[in-house]
Amino acid sequence: MSATGIVSPAARGLPRRVPPGTAARNTATLAWRSLLQIKHNPGELITLSLQPIMLVLLFTYMFGPAMAGSVEAYLPVVIPGIIAQNALYAGMTTGFGLNTDIEQGVFDRFRSLPISRFAPLTGRIIADTARHAWSMLVLLAVGFAIGFRLGTSIPSLLLAFALLLAFVVLFSWTPVYIAMKVKQAEKVQIFGFVVIFPLSLLSTSLVPTTQGVPRAVGWIMENNPVSHLGVAMRGLLVGGPVLDHALIALAWGAGITLVFAPLSLRAFKKRT
Repeated sequence: MSATGIVSPAARGLPRRVPPGTAARNTATLAWRSLLQIKHNPGELITLSLQPIMLVLLFTYMFGPAMAGSVEAYLPVVIPGIIAQNALYAGMTTGFGLNTDIEQGVFDRFRSLPISRFAPLTGRIIADTARHAWSMLVLLAVGFAIGFRLGTSIPSLLLAFALLLAFVVLFSWTPVYIAMKVKQAEKVQIFGFVVIFPLSLLSTSLVPTTQGVPRAVGWIMENNPVSHLGVAMRGLLVGGPVLDHALIALAWGAGITLVFAPLSLRAFKKRT
C-alpha cells in the first residue's frame, strides 16, 4: 500500500502566475462571493443600514441647534461630513473581514485553487467598497427624509460617489496591512479606536471651522485628509470648492496605497 499525500498546486503543474484577465475574473468572482454572504447573514445588511441612520440622527439633532442654530442649517454640513467619515470606517470593515477569513482557514482553501494569489484580498476590498456605496445611499436617503436637499446636480452626485469610493479603495490598504500583521480580528478594531476614530473626529467633517480651537488642533483639522474629503463632498452635494480638496484627498489616498499596498502584499505572502 502506498501512502498518498496532499499534492501542492506547484506539484500539480498549476501556473505560479495567472494572466491579468484571469486575475481580474478571479477578483470579480471572489468579490461576488463576499457579497453573497449577506444573503446568508442578513444581519450584516442590517448593520450597514442602521449605523448610518444612527450617525445621521445622533449628530444632526444633538449638534445641529448648537453649531448652526437649527437642524436645517446644519444638514448641509453634517451629511457630507458623515459620508466622508464613513470612508475610514469602511476600511476597518475590510481589515476585520480579511483577518477573520485568514484565521478561519478560508484563505488556505483558496491557496489550493488555480487562481490569482491576491484575488481573495482584492476581491474583499472591492466587495466592501460596494457595501460602502450602500451605506452612502442610506445616509443620503435619511438626510433627504429629514430635510437635506441636493444643491448641485445629478452628475455632481455621481462624481461624489466616485470620489468617495476611490478614496475608500485607496485608504483600505492601511487596515488591510494591520489585518495581515495581527492574529486576532479584535486587534484590528483596537487600531480603529486608537487611530481611525480620532482621525475622523479631528477634522472639519462635523465642525466646518477651526476658529476657537488650539492652534495645533486646528492645524491637524485643516490638513486632515478627512477634512479635504468632506469639503469636496460638500462642494459636490451642496455647492462650494471641489477640485483642490478632492485632489488633496486623493493624493493622501495614493500615498497611503504606495506605502501600505506593497507592505500588505508582502505580509499577505508570509501569512498565507
